[in-house]
Amino acid sequence: MNNMQELDDASLPIFKVERVQLQFSISSDFVAAQVANNVLILALSTGRILRIDLDSPSDIDDIDLPRKTSEIGLIRRMFLDPSASHLIINTTLGENYYLHTQSRQPKPLARLKGVGIEAIAWNPSLPTASTREILVGAADGNVYEDYIEPSSEFYRNQEKYLKAVYKAQDGPVAGLWVDLIPGRVDTRRVIVATPNKLLHFVGKIGRPGQEGSGSIFTKLFETEAPTLHEMTPGTRPSPSALAVSPDSPESQSGEGDEVERVYAWLSAQGILHGKLQTNTRSASLGSTVFNNSKMISRSQIPLSQSASGRKKPTQEPIAGVALSQWHVLCLVEGRIVALHRLDEHVVYDQVVLEPGESALCLLADQKKNTYWLFTNEVIFEIVVTDEDRDVWKIMLKSQQFSLATQYAKTPSQKDAVAMACGDYLISKGQYLEAANVYGKSSRPFEQVALTFIDHSEQDALRRYLLTKIATYRRSSIMQRTMIASWLVEIFMSKLNSLDDTITTKAQLTESTTTADTKDDLASVRTEFEEFVNRYKGDLDRKTTYEIISSHAREQELLSYATAIDDYNYVLSYWVQRERWQESLDVLKKQTDPSIFYRYGSVLMVHAATELVDILMRHPDLDPLKLIPALLNYNKSKSNTPLAQNQAVRYLLFCINALHTTVPAIHNTLISIYASHPSPSENALLSYLSTSSLSNPPPYDTDFAFRLCIQNSRVQSAVHIYTSMGSYASAVDLALKHGEIDLASLVADRPGSTDSALRKRLWLAVAKKVISQQGTGSIKTAIDFLKRCDLLRIEDLIPFFPDFVVIDDFKDEICAALESYSRSIASLESEMDASAATAESIKTDIKQLDRRYAIVEPGERCRVCELPLLSRQFFVFPSCQHGFHSDCLGKKVLDGSGLTVRGRIRELQAQIGRGGRREKEGRELDALVAGQCILCGDLAIKAIEEPFISDADDGEEWAI
Repeated sequence: MNNMQELDDASLPIFKVERVQLQFSISSDFVAAQVANNVLILALSTGRILRIDLDSPSDIDDIDLPRKTSEIGLIRRMFLDPSASHLIINTTLGENYYLHTQSRQPKPLARLKGVGIEAIAWNPSLPTASTREILVGAADGNVYEDYIEPSSEFYRNQEKYLKAVYKAQDGPVAGLWVDLIPGRVDTRRVIVATPNKLLHFVGKIGRPGQEGSGSIFTKLFETEAPTLHEMTPGTRPSPSALAVSPDSPESQSGEGDEVERVYAWLSAQGILHGKLQTNTRSASLGSTVFNNSKMISRSQIPLSQSASGRKKPTQEPIAGVALSQWHVLCLVEGRIVALHRLDEHVVYDQVVLEPGESALCLLADQKKNTYWLFTNEVIFEIVVTDEDRDVWKIMLKSQQFSLATQYAKTPSQKDAVAMACGDYLISKGQYLEAANVYGKSSRPFEQVALTFIDHSEQDALRRYLLTKIATYRRSSIMQRTMIASWLVEIFMSKLNSLDDTITTKAQLTESTTTADTKDDLASVRTEFEEFVNRYKGDLDRKTTYEIISSHAREQELLSYATAIDDYNYVLSYWVQRERWQESLDVLKKQTDPSIFYRYGSVLMVHAATELVDILMRHPDLDPLKLIPALLNYNKSKSNTPLAQNQAVRYLLFCINALHTTVPAIHNTLISIYASHPSPSENALLSYLSTSSLSNPPPYDTDFAFRLCIQNSRVQSAVHIYTSMGSYASAVDLALKHGEIDLASLVADRPGSTDSALRKRLWLAVAKKVISQQGTGSIKTAIDFLKRCDLLRIEDLIPFFPDFVVIDDFKDEICAALESYSRSIASLESEMDASAATAESIKTDIKQLDRRYAIVEPGERCRVCELPLLSRQFFVFPSCQHGFHSDCLGKKVLDGSGLTVRGRIRELQAQIGRGGRREKEGRELDALVAGQCILCGDLAIKAIEEPFISDADDGEEWAI
């Protein structure tokens, strides 16, 4: 599909002349025309001027000159600036007029009266409000500087000044051009064309005090001598003109730098054309322009054929010239002939005019890159399509490969340029440059590779392969893998060669030193690392390891392993060489937990502190899998103080910072604490004290106890028993190992909640103390046992030996007897008080049997106000309030909580079912008649109730 499209594009002609059909009829002939910025201006023989905006052709300005043609003559020439803002009109009788784009009334140019204008050089800044400084070329050879500023007043002079600045000696001025020199704001280039001479001026312009107050070009023409290019005059008069190429598309879109324009000067000898260069110093700029220009002679343009098919015997001169971006357009014998500027071959030759028909002018729109041919009656547009399509071919023929590549558009064109450029560079021995070019071409891979191999150009081969692999798609797995593997081999060979050169200092020329070779080595190594990082996905891991290993390139092995994230290999490499710092540096960059588990054991032994620092930065690790490494470290560093033990440090981090409750972690820490050769148990006891706050403890108590017994950690073992609540076992263990003070502390642990257990524990301690003291210091033993207030002398007597002398604890026995006497007296006093209380209770009971209340015959219920004796009732003796049973029950139900209310209803239901219900009746009476509803708790709760309810009449309470 793409190839077909390319063929279609190529089949379209570059130039095509089309007749323009106007949307309106014109009865008069055209006498002059101009086109600029998509604005077409036609001058008619009647003196009318038609201004047409080609973007909206139906919008036409019909303009008349202020005077009749019989007075001022026919319109002879028109000059329109590139922005289409300013139009100058010249008539056959020497009258000149100015018309602004926003005006429909031409204004006379009084100072130019009588001047036959042949050419105008517009100001390069293209102003719109005024023309600013312009150059006007006249038929008498004079060049004038003019400044036109439009005015709304008809009789006001439009020109600020007019001054003759130069005089051409050999005829009329055929063309003028002014442009800026980049980087030099006060410098201008002026080109003056006459029929036989082309003059090139470059110089500084003057700076008047105020814009428009004086000439700026006078200084240039007076101080600078022109560079002259002169032609031999023709044998007969011939047209002469100066054309300049339109704005390039790049400059119009704002892309790239300013593009140099091209000029074409039409003379009797032909067309001289070249670039208007700006990058040369002023003194030689003109010479440079003319020396690099080329001449298209009239003989290079094919002769016209007569109606009979024969070529005409004489050659008519070239009637007009215009420039496109790449071609010179000529009007010759009624034909439009286009020649390519680069090689001057004829691209287009088409008869446009009928025999005997003459043309007014051949024009180019500087802004829009459109081209026009005008006759007295017809307008033709020369349509240009893809005119730079053949530029690449011409550049290729002239071996300007960079430009050929720039202008090649299709992939096939770019490929042709690349192959030709590569062949040229090979022929010149520039193999590295050829490698870059060949890598982007379709030249067979094996042919290019063999070329470099045959010439022993390994560097060029490496460059070619690097360029070539980048052209393959990701789907070309086989090709990319093979090239990438080959490149690894080439890189290794190059590195070995450079190493050998440095080692032997051989093959060093006079201009090459060992330092240069070392720089080359570093450069190639960096290039290899960049290659690996970029194409690691195309390299087969096993094959690459084998290639690099076969060359014994350890550093490159590490570079490759690091690039593919094979940190197992890198760590293994450094660990095998006992390079612990490098191993840790690699480990710091890891996130895969398996790496830490695999190398933890060896690194824990040789770089424990740094490793633990790294481990603590990875809370996602599973500490269980690191236990073997920690135990291995502890075994090899058993004499290290616990404060410096890195295994303990990491385990405490897991417990305190990560809050792990895994028993294995806690058991491992206990194991290290218990097995440490230090006699102190402080660290272990501190840990056990903290951990005992959890219920259950996070460690295996049986395992911990066995370790403590095995390692004679009595205090810790007792603590474990105590934390389990096995106080008796704890006391027995402490006494077994002679730890009487420790046993005493444990014996006090039960406290007052279990005095029996506490006494039993202290008796065990007492037995041990008495047995240790023997008969030698019974007094001391008894003083020690006074620490427990539950022990009595009679409890201790069975533990003393049979032959002990009573004098040793006579005071204690006496004190005990006195204590018993005081206890008996206290009991007797309590018994007397109890007897008196019992008599008082009996008296109160007898009085209750005689308690009564008097109910008057007219007494009423305190709730319903009906006679109290009309039905069953309750009377409260203490307050003498009486209530009917049902009224009291209702009030109690309303004021009680849900529980009491529910129970009352339940009891009422049970009693209502009949049968003997004495128990339920007593309970119901107790709930209902427990207290007076006017004096008890119900009355207190009713304080929040309003005095006036919704059922009451509020008016009754009105004052």
